[in-house]
Amino acid sequence: MSALTPRQRTVTRAATGTGATLALATVALAATGTAGHAADYTVREGDTLTSIAKRTGTTVARIASDNALADPSRVRTGQVLRLPDAAPAAAPAPTGGAYTVRSGDTVSAIASRHGTTVAAIVAANGLDARASIRAGQQLTIPGSAAQPTATPATSAPTTSAGYTVRSGDTVSAIASRHGTTVAAIVAANGLDARASIRAGQQLTIPGSAAQPTATPATSAPTTSAGYTVRSGDTVSAIASRHGTTVTAIVAANGLDARASIRAGQQLTIPGTGTGSTTGTVAPTTQLVGNTFAGRTYSSQVVAAANQNKATLLAAGVPSRADMQAKVAATARAMGVDPALAQAIAHQESGFDQTAVSPANAIGTMQVIPSSGEWASQLVGRQLNLLSPDDNVVAGVAILRSLVRTSPDLPTAIASYYQGAGSVKRNGMYADTRRYVANVQTLMTRFG
Repeated sequence: MSALTPRQRTVTRAATGTGATLALATVALAATGTAGHAADYTVREGDTLTSIAKRTGTTVARIASDNALADPSRVRTGQVLRLPDAAPAAAPAPTGGAYTVRSGDTVSAIASRHGTTVAAIVAANGLDARASIRAGQQLTIPGSAAQPTATPATSAPTTSAGYTVRSGDTVSAIASRHGTTVAAIVAANGLDARASIRAGQQLTIPGSAAQPTATPATSAPTTSAGYTVRSGDTVSAIASRHGTTVTAIVAANGLDARASIRAGQQLTIPGTGTGSTTGTVAPTTQLVGNTFAGRTYSSQVVAAANQNKATLLAAGVPSRADMQAKVAATARAMGVDPALAQAIAHQESGFDQTAVSPANAIGTMQVIPSSGEWASQLVGRQLNLLSPDDNVVAGVAILRSLVRTSPDLPTAIASYYQGAGSVKRNGMYADTRRYVANVQTLMTRFG
């Protein structure tokens, strides 16, 4: 779709325009309080509750609660916050290893490969708010030996097997039962764009012993493991630490559309066999390509994009008209100009919730997973970008934040596309100016 062209091109400069993750900045500690007791912090320009919590060893929820903050996504310069059990020295220690950035890398992909998080890499390397990196840059990978998670080579037994579709089956449910992915089944069976199946149909189940997970001894490649949810965990963060995907965890545990979890909950973490989707990149390019405008995206990002595309197609999504209505209603509810939100959505995807770019920008608002984490923190709950409602909330939350922090509307629009840090450092690129002009023109249509 031509509407996706600007997003795909922008990713080559700053790990996607909406690839903002966590705005990290320094925090002033007033000389009050002692170790183990609360201390007063004075907010400086650029601070967020996330960065303050990370630097002081506490949580956003605890800071918001102790200071009775109505909107945890907003703090102001000069504001004094009382922080519990402040431990500013507890920065992520250099217990990990070094990594040299390669062409096509993103912080999100690097974090997933090394079993850590975007936030940890950003903090350990003092990256800017957009987590910008460049080829050849040396990164410290915290909490890891800087080795890719597990050894995908051990998942070699791709002994495909047959399966007869039963009434009520979906490709997603079949994939979950057999420890494989929707994208892999779609590719192996040449299914159509909607991943349609019928009762009695014979399917090839790739990368699996075709045994239900009731016999784990014979399905070693899926090596699922148990995990107890801790306070502050999100499904996205758990997936990143274990080298799997949000979609796989949601399917394995029967989570709802919002991927809701609670502290103490027991989760099944499906084997990092989801990482073996790199072996199916070539077939699944039928759903999402791996190149655009002469750029080839990393196999891991493209594999994730293909899996998300297949999941969206198999699940079914609202019509474009319905998605447009959701964008307008959500914008009104969140205090954003509905004309602006609709113009952005139209420019990004044409209101198509099944749209996924090679950079893994997902859905109507074309939000990448790291941006989804940022948006989740902005709204105070975990967002699932595959959910039509959450996808719109994520995009509108990011847009609202950019409008609030930008000097003018054109800059906010440009920042959604190019990234606020990049716009500030480099000004608007030529294609960014065209993007802004297109959005402002579309606003007159939706106004």
